[in-house]
Amino acid sequence: MTTERRPQSGPPLLAPVLAFTALTIAYVVVNRSTPHPDASGLAVLQYTQAHSTTIKVGAFLLFSSAVPLALIAAVLYRRLRALGITAPGSAITLVGGVLAAGWLALSGMLGWTEGRLPADAGPALARALADLSYASGGPGFVVMFALLLAGVAVPGLLAGLLPRALSWAGLVLAGVGMLSSLALLVSGFGYLLPVVRFGGLLWLVLVAARLPLTRPRTTHP
Repeated sequence: MTTERRPQSGPPLLAPVLAFTALTIAYVVVNRSTPHPDASGLAVLQYTQAHSTTIKVGAFLLFSSAVPLALIAAVLYRRLRALGITAPGSAITLVGGVLAAGWLALSGMLGWTEGRLPADAGPALARALADLSYASGGPGFVVMFALLLAGVAVPGLLAGLLPRALSWAGLVLAGVGMLSSLALLVSGFGYLLPVVRFGGLLWLVLVAARLPLTRPRTTHP
């Protein structure tokens, strides 16, 4: 009986994770005074007209963050496949990450459009654009992001690729992410969105540090 090791596969994971984290934090800092989803259309319109440059910068950062997130999904998919994960977990990771990146890009484009509202725009249009940007960058992103987390956490737990505590933390975050979709029906669930967004960022950083490049494989001569 001999023991082989799979060759290293795929680019480093930590680089896109750190880039995604930095861009996300920068976006939140820039948009920290954005009106809440329950603000009136008039309040949104007044903020938009007074802070158009800030909104467009935030939209650029949000759109840009979609790029490293898509790379994270691709690298995780390739890494899990190289580690011998042929179950749906690797595909769920890729699909969830790509869809999450797509929702972020859409939210960024909607935010950019909102920052270009003309002076004669009505409150209803401002509120509608803000709602679309929130729905895509909030529940839309977080639910798909939760799929990515679950796609890594489940094989990480079952195949022993990650520490059990880290795998369970990912599963809990994924569950909370799915629950946050209720924010579309009840505004009180909106507080779950930043929990998954920032908790998931920290979790990805830890995964990038702990997910192995190779996995021992036992074969018979």
